[in-house]
Amino acid sequence: MSGPLLQVSNLVVDFDTQDGVVNAVRGIDLCVAKGETVGVVGESGSGKSQIMLAIMGLLDRNGRASGAVRFDGQEILGLPNRRLNTIRGNRSAMIFQEPMTSLDPCYTIGDQVAEPIRFHRGASAAQARARVLDLLAQVGIPDPEEKIESYPHELSGGQRQRVMIAMALANEPDLLIADEPTTALDVTIQAQILELLAELQARYGMAIVFITHDLAVVRHISDRVYVMEAGVVVEEGATKTIFANPTHDYTKMLLAAEPSGVKHPPEPDAQTVIEAAHVDVIFSSRTGLLGFSKTRNVHAVKDISLRLRQGQTLGVVGESGSGKSTLGRALLQLLPSAGEVRYEGRALHGLPERDLRPLRREMQIVFQDPFGSLSPRMTVGEIVTEGLLVHEPRLSRSDRERRADEALLEVALDPSMKRRYPHEFSGGQRQRIAIARAIVLKPRFILLDEPTSALDRSVQVQIVDLLRDLQQTHGLSYLFISHDLSVVRAMADEVMVMKDGALIEQGPTEAIFQAPKTDYTKALIAAAFDLKTAA
Repeated sequence: MSGPLLQVSNLVVDFDTQDGVVNAVRGIDLCVAKGETVGVVGESGSGKSQIMLAIMGLLDRNGRASGAVRFDGQEILGLPNRRLNTIRGNRSAMIFQEPMTSLDPCYTIGDQVAEPIRFHRGASAAQARARVLDLLAQVGIPDPEEKIESYPHELSGGQRQRVMIAMALANEPDLLIADEPTTALDVTIQAQILELLAELQARYGMAIVFITHDLAVVRHISDRVYVMEAGVVVEEGATKTIFANPTHDYTKMLLAAEPSGVKHPPEPDAQTVIEAAHVDVIFSSRTGLLGFSKTRNVHAVKDISLRLRQGQTLGVVGESGSGKSTLGRALLQLLPSAGEVRYEGRALHGLPERDLRPLRREMQIVFQDPFGSLSPRMTVGEIVTEGLLVHEPRLSRSDRERRADEALLEVALDPSMKRRYPHEFSGGQRQRIAIARAIVLKPRFILLDEPTSALDRSVQVQIVDLLRDLQQTHGLSYLFISHDLSVVRAMADEVMVMKDGALIEQGPTEAIFQAPKTDYTKALIAAAFDLKTAA
């Protein structure tokens, strides 16, 4: 291997906040050779993403970086955007953690993937379209000819992440910085993406910096690993050496962290909270222009029935686009659907919004993408207390502040952080803010849509324990949507497996994991196990 392609020396990243200066990165060194894959791991807030944002010149306005960053021998730290843009998107590219906030909602995915191709290569519209179709197929987007005309909101979270990967790979960069690129993907697609990246790396000699909290992914893909804690590198070395013989206590803790245990089962005579019968969701859209337009129907949820009791957790698993999130939103009456949904025996279909609003306090949701669901114009304290203003308007300001402090403490965040804004937090910290916003109202039912997908393993363990404790204390009912089967196993009493909008298997959690009946469920479980045990 020749090198280095990327050389980082004594990098410091600081942020000016209302609470003073935050030292996000404190004098780290990092080296990446041409064709090498380097993993950067650590808990949320350890500074790993801020390193790469500094390298790419993408820090927020209140951030500043010092030190040295040399790309292929050229110093790039502090270069003006005009000069950086000859490198960014061409010789170096970045896949961001949160695709919904990185994709423009006003443009089709085809136009967005084509943009760097046309900008850097001067390709014609026809050439760019052909390249986009090839890229979408490579990253596992179904029906590329159809999806190329879709907008980001029409895709699942996993599909949006794959579009971001296609965009980053468009010009076959020398350096690919991947910031949690498989966070939103189910295990089967995750394995495909990792194989794709490895194939492209071998073909083009591309170097990859892989930022993740998923140690199984790092073990599977990287040559070397940097372990970060609180803005510093505490251990580095060959991947096999780090996993076989870690020397730092922090690294040992990360490797040992894994959601485990079994939740307390609901009472045998527990009341039914949510009940659904024959739920169907069909999305219709028009494609084409003027007289050549046609209607396209997508049957996203097909004849799903379920029952969720007080204190019970029903896990919903399946590949991206299987209809999991759409089912959850249909239960909460957040989108049109057919069939019947009852909350505590009361039919929800057809209820006017004025009658639904009082029930929404009792039926909360935690979204998959925390950055997209948190207002960038509001402080954390304002975000967490917003629901109290709507549903408990008689509370005094001091009582709202107290409730917000309690909720933040429950999700392992310091209440003193409530004057900060979402962009000042890591992805995992933002997800905990979203959970605090849901639990502050003390609901009875929570739809958890990938609530741990942005969290590192050690924090996942804490959040799983927290959710189980809250459920046991308050008799909460959860619909737990996730592609992380180890988390589902630790959280759920029963599991539903969905594919292409339909229910293909359901049963007690251990029965599903120990003796799956369908080939599809067997493939999901096998993919998860293979990735975790890969050397």
